[in-house]
Amino acid sequence: MDLLQRCVFKRIFQHGQCYLGSQDATRSLASRFPSALLDGHRAAGHRSKSSVPGIGERTLIAVKPDGVQRRLVGQIIQRFEQRGFKLVGLKMLQVSEDLLSQHYCELRKKPFYPSLQHYMTSGPVVVMVWEGHNVVQSCRVMVGHTNPAQAQAGTVRGDFSVHVSRNVVHASDSLEGAQREIQLWFQGKDLLNWDCSHHTSTYE
Repeated sequence: MDLLQRCVFKRIFQHGQCYLGSQDATRSLASRFPSALLDGHRAAGHRSKSSVPGIGERTLIAVKPDGVQRRLVGQIIQRFEQRGFKLVGLKMLQVSEDLLSQHYCELRKKPFYPSLQHYMTSGPVVVMVWEGHNVVQSCRVMVGHTNPAQAQAGTVRGDFSVHVSRNVVHASDSLEGAQREIQLWFQGKDLLNWDCSHHTSTYE
């Protein structure tokens, strides 16, 4: 309800209480309030769904132990917020070897896996789920190349990382991968479906 509507409502109810002195009279005055304004107020809580496809797409982002140790969590979160994505899940935890094994199931037979396991279990990580249009691909671009030496300035790795074994952050590489990883790191109750006014203004 805008300022004009609030003022008119206030004036109507003040007059109803002052001069007529009964709830019936107040309701009578309110009933004469322009129906178009009342309808607009009711509609504010029932916005139409977005016509933009894929707005509910989600991806998993994890700040690795070196990113947490270097206190980069806030700056990394800020980048995704400023891009316009919606944070729907967040937790900090010490990763177990079992969870890590499931997350990196395709890398377990690689010769570097033991060092990766040691690195990822060396300290806490912060994992997040972000939602938005084309969020998987967009976040991959924002994170940058796996090897920081090849990552462009302005990306997370290009700005904060210097070595491929300490590249600060993980981002899901596909929609299918994101769905698998989100289910691995989060239970359904850990994820929030909430209305974001910024999303409303951006996608509707």
